[in-house]
Amino acid sequence: MSSNLQIKSGQARLAATVVGHGDPVVFLHAAVCDSRMWRAQLDAVGTSHKAIAYDRRGFGETRAEQEDYSAVADLLAVIDAAANGAPAILVGCSQGGRVALDAALLHPSRVRALVLIAPGVSGAPEPVYPPVIERLMAKLREAQDAGDLDQVNAIKAHHWLDGPLQPEGRVTGEARRLFLDMNGVALRSPPTGSNLDVVPAFHRLGEISAPSLVIWGDFDFPHIQERSRHMATTMLNASGHVLTGAAHLPSLERPTEVTGLLTEFIDCCSGRRA
Repeated sequence: MSSNLQIKSGQARLAATVVGHGDPVVFLHAAVCDSRMWRAQLDAVGTSHKAIAYDRRGFGETRAEQEDYSAVADLLAVIDAAANGAPAILVGCSQGGRVALDAALLHPSRVRALVLIAPGVSGAPEPVYPPVIERLMAKLREAQDAGDLDQVNAIKAHHWLDGPLQPEGRVTGEARRLFLDMNGVALRSPPTGSNLDVVPAFHRLGEISAPSLVIWGDFDFPHIQERSRHMATTMLNASGHVLTGAAHLPSLERPTEVTGLLTEFIDCCSGRRA
């Protein structure tokens, strides 16, 4: 059974969904999605833990006045309200992974473990795209400059759901429909202000001692694959897992496989398995 919360943080009301009881596991979505990207994982993890997913500012059902804010402070507000401030396992994809990493560095006592799926990392080097991907990025910029949000949405589905070097439309059905809906909402959301968190996490990865699992797909952008491999070998207590034939959003594309990896790791962190 799930419950829905509206959690105040600054001038925002963060929309959160809670499933189950027990130790908290908090899900942080990508910047082209919202908390619905975790539907399958939320239900599975909620059978043994308190699974919490929320929409960050500018996404989903969260409503926020324009103000500068801290994404980490928003995360802690969710944990305080939904889990009485208990240390949490954080599961973050892409930009959600960046917030999780920042939280682990700023507030290590609040983070029990990390699952990072194709994570963003503050302070990481800017990507250098090969020509074929640079042409794709130029096409995206043209659509953005023209204000063609439907075209922007379609291009981002190709980049992030299919994989930039894969055929457009590779991923079909409910996963694509949900992506276009989630990102369509984000593209049309009013400005929310700037995230004030400045944590050069890329150069501090070796300080993170929480048990960590880094997951990435071999259809993702090359620089994200390289960055994920670097993280898996640099963080003190991390392991890496490559999903063959998956792109940037495997919780949508390969929900059963991602759920299995998550529950196995979480159970190990909770002492449920030897």
